[in-house]
Amino acid sequence: MTLTDFGGNPVSRRVQHITWDPILAEKGGFKHYTLKEIYEQPRAVRDTALGRIQPESGQVFLDEMEISEEDFRSFQEIKIVAAGTSRHAGLAGKVILERLARVPVEVDYASEFRYRDPLVDPKTLTLLITQSGETADTIAGQREAKAKGSKTLAICNVLGSMVPREANGTIYTHAGPEIGVASTKTFSAQLTALYLFAVYLAEKRQQLPAEQSKSLLADLAALPGQLESVLQKDDEFEDLARHFYRSSDFLFLGRGVHFPVALEGALKMKKLSYIHAEAYPAGEMKHGPIALLAEDLPVVVIATCDSSSEDSRARYGRTISNIKEAKSRGASIVALVTEGDREVRNMADHLIVLPSTNELLSSILEVVPLQLLAYHIGVLRGCDVDQPRNLAKSVTVE
Repeated sequence: MTLTDFGGNPVSRRVQHITWDPILAEKGGFKHYTLKEIYEQPRAVRDTALGRIQPESGQVFLDEMEISEEDFRSFQEIKIVAAGTSRHAGLAGKVILERLARVPVEVDYASEFRYRDPLVDPKTLTLLITQSGETADTIAGQREAKAKGSKTLAICNVLGSMVPREANGTIYTHAGPEIGVASTKTFSAQLTALYLFAVYLAEKRQQLPAEQSKSLLADLAALPGQLESVLQKDDEFEDLARHFYRSSDFLFLGRGVHFPVALEGALKMKKLSYIHAEAYPAGEMKHGPIALLAEDLPVVVIATCDSSSEDSRARYGRTISNIKEAKSRGASIVALVTEGDREVRNMADHLIVLPSTNELLSSILEVVPLQLLAYHIGVLRGCDVDQPRNLAKSVTVE
């Protein structure tokens, strides 16, 4: 193969090895690509972490970095720029980064970022999150940040795509090719990369004791096995879909790091089943969304709890109040809870029980049942779950 410019002059490019093979792009016995990719999430999480963590020392190693440790220590803020599912991952990443690295984080819609003359400078790290690396709005946001002197870091799934090529550093997710338009394993892999980056940044900024880092990485190492246990309950989620596939509306609620999962659950419901779905922070219920409550409205509440965290227990208590409010108005409650939960069990109409992990990783476990619920409802409604109407896999024009 010969590469030339438009004038016919030879051009030299660095050779990059793509590790994907054709088998990864086949259905592998699954009815749809979307279902196959949901089931690939344990591997996607495992492969994204592979070679980057040393559990014994609690250290994280990230390659593809032109950003110095001194830069990482001196950044005063982080701007996350993304679209769609990637933005929801960024919202969860904001919670994780602020909690561990103690640095302010702002999350922007890529389509809005460059049009508001963003306040970024050399003390700002701009973090671009994109599955394809070719999203037009995200590329434009990256170039706007660079023009203002900001270093840029990419989280991306496609080797050699535009955003990584223009970034000062890249954390590649190793999710493999994703054919389904409604990104599923992308979300889990991006959250894994954000979690790794948060631990890495916290170490560089001396915000994380070694013992805590070891514990965080041990939880991550256990996550693929926990994801597999959630996927084994798929029959339950299919049964649940039969209860709700005729619904015209859904409401999703969550607090803290769980709110972005509620947003992602609502987005997947819209994409895969064409059912109208809204997501709100549970604490905003009385500021408007409570007016939506009606007899038999499905309300999906993320009510998991990390019993080792005082903040998580407090959020859990307030979320129970929201469940009571919705239940008293006739809503049908679908609750995601942690193993051993007793309080929510007595209130919910339908229960989804998840393994226990630290709160910052819980989003990855929580999103899987919501993906499968939306998938099965979409199938029951006769929707094209792999290629939903009016949508493209990558939005490469504004």
